[in-house]
Amino acid sequence: MPEISRFYGIIITMYYEFGRHQLPHFHARFGEYKASFLITPPAMLSGAMPRKQQRLILAWAELHGAELLENWQRIEQEQPIYKIDGLS
Repeated sequence: MPEISRFYGIIITMYYEFGRHQLPHFHARFGEYKASFLITPPAMLSGAMPRKQQRLILAWAELHGAELLENWQRIEQEQPIYKIDGLS
C-alpha cells in the first residue's frame, strides 16, 4: 500500500481496488491497530484505532481533505499519488 503520510507513529496509506464501487477513503495503521477512514466528511469507516490516534487522524484529514481527494482522483486515473505532510 502506498504510504502518503506518517506522524506520531501513525502510517497513512491509500490504494484503490479496481472494479469495486467505493467511497473515497484512506487507511491508517498504528501498532497492531488498523482502520479505514472516509475522506469527506472525515470519519472512521471500519477497523479499530485508539481514541487519541483516531482524533489525530481525523484532525489531519480535516486539514488535508483537498489533498486526500486529489490523491483519490489520481488513483482512480491510475496516476502516482503525492505525499501529504503529517501533523507536527
